[in-house]
Amino acid sequence: MKLQQLRYIWEVAHHDLNVSATAQSLFTSQPGISKQIRLLEDELGIEVFARSGKHLTRITPGGETIIREAGEILRRVEGIKKIAQEFSNQRKGDLSIATTHTQARYALPPVIQGFIESYPEVSLHMHQGTPMQISEMAANGAVDFAIATEAMELFNDLIMMPCYRWNRCVIVPRDHPLAQLSELTLPELAKHPLVTYVFGFTGRSKLDEAFQAEGLEPKVVFTAADADVIKTYVRLGLGVGIIASMAFDPEADPDLVALDASKLFRPSVTRLGFRKGTFLRGYMYDFMERFAPHLTRDTVNQVVAHQGSRHDIEELFRNVELPLY
Repeated sequence: MKLQQLRYIWEVAHHDLNVSATAQSLFTSQPGISKQIRLLEDELGIEVFARSGKHLTRITPGGETIIREAGEILRRVEGIKKIAQEFSNQRKGDLSIATTHTQARYALPPVIQGFIESYPEVSLHMHQGTPMQISEMAANGAVDFAIATEAMELFNDLIMMPCYRWNRCVIVPRDHPLAQLSELTLPELAKHPLVTYVFGFTGRSKLDEAFQAEGLEPKVVFTAADADVIKTYVRLGLGVGIIASMAFDPEADPDLVALDASKLFRPSVTRLGFRKGTFLRGYMYDFMERFAPHLTRDTVNQVVAHQGSRHDIEELFRNVELPLY
């Protein structure tokens, strides 16, 4: 059994059983991958993949378990490499982050700029996706950190730490009736068609909860994952926009007005998560503290010592006043 063979079955499983796509991503040949998978199956005496002719059709029950174990082995190998890199060159390596458009566009740029200036030999890779995709990438070790507001609590393999609080604003054209009100209320807001985030994105659940608590049924006519897209459709007159406050820029959006909605919706918390057992290099601690100053090395180590227990982590941060973005 070879590490290369374990890598192949893991990658094939995560490329929808497409051996050709797997070969392209690994810069190798399709026949070579197929041959190594067959050799591994012969050695194990079990099929990892079921086949129809030359095509892989599904992962067998035994294959599911083998691939899961292969993933653990590959992550441990990467951990060993990181340990060696930390002792050979503490300022050189890789850091991969998965996050949403809002975080990537509005919260992370100054953090990443400062980090790259301090660590020019660290290659930083950013992946964007839905909160569920982001959490899955961190949970299976495809990325080092996940930064999101939703979905991470669904993955028990993740250690999650609160970074900051944020709330929403309502955006409308300057001549919109809502812009003339002395005080914005949920009933007034519910009278208008709404343009906001897709469910599961950027604290959308808090928005839905607020309307439900008031017995209101808002008319959401358009949803998107990107605040800039939402603003575009507000400009077209499709409806009233509800976005993260950080996503509104008076200089970039002079034709729109942002109405404070912090009294209408409970604030959301953005969290940073990483897989349990991750070996944290020095520059990874530094990145976390740059993004959330209360996440010092000592604090992160305390969180890790609690093995990611959700209750213990909540207690640890209970008295921490999270910054409001």
